[in-house]
Amino acid sequence: MLKSFFNFLLGTKNDRIVKIYRKRLKAINDLEAKYQALDDEALKKAFFDLKQKLHDQNHDHAGSQKSNQTILDNILNDCFAITKEASQRTLGMKHFDVQLIGGMVLHEGKIAEMKTGEGKTLVATLPVVLNALTGQSIHVVTVNDYLASRDAENLRPLYEFLGFSVGVIVSSASELERKLAYNCNIVYGTNNEFGFDYLRDNMKSSLEDVLQKRHYYAIVDEVDSILIDEARTPLIISGPVESKMQHYEQA
Repeated sequence: MLKSFFNFLLGTKNDRIVKIYRKRLKAINDLEAKYQALDDEALKKAFFDLKQKLHDQNHDHAGSQKSNQTILDNILNDCFAITKEASQRTLGMKHFDVQLIGGMVLHEGKIAEMKTGEGKTLVATLPVVLNALTGQSIHVVTVNDYLASRDAENLRPLYEFLGFSVGVIVSSASELERKLAYNCNIVYGTNNEFGFDYLRDNMKSSLEDVLQKRHYYAIVDEVDSILIDEARTPLIISGPVESKMQHYEQA
């Protein structure tokens, strides 16, 4: 009863967390008019300036050791506002407040529970674009080939408008197709394909043949399904083993 009283008075823990995000939400929305006033080339230039700012701060002549995370937090408001405007122009879809909050949550590596109809697919574009500014390959993990292909193609106009390349990994992809996809800025694929490619990479004899160069940032769609239900089935690569009995005899 006492807990209920304090929740009524102060709000639940979730309410207090969302309240913090709402303060930042206002700052993002306040930038809307600024970026709406720019034409396409000027909007792209504003986005390129963010990328340059990130690069410059990473190579601070004063020797500052700021992490990528800290720097990305500093440019999040402008990046989200630009992505919101670019989405409206390229996809005809504008991020709602709940989607902007969801994007902040995902950027921080937390789980965002979205209600049906709140547009999870569009939510992901916000942290994907922000983290892609680092130049690292960003992975978006989905539950099946259809969703991976659909989301990659539907969102491609937005990503390409902002200067990013998009790849997709499906079960039928050849080794060459996978290599080309992994060289893209943003890669969509299923948990099984990413998982098996990782296992195969660890069997390669040369670093040049490795597909997944570095694991920097990933978003997992349907996280409960992939990390709980699907995770019950281990990913195993097996093959014929050549048996040479003479080795046992010599030993």
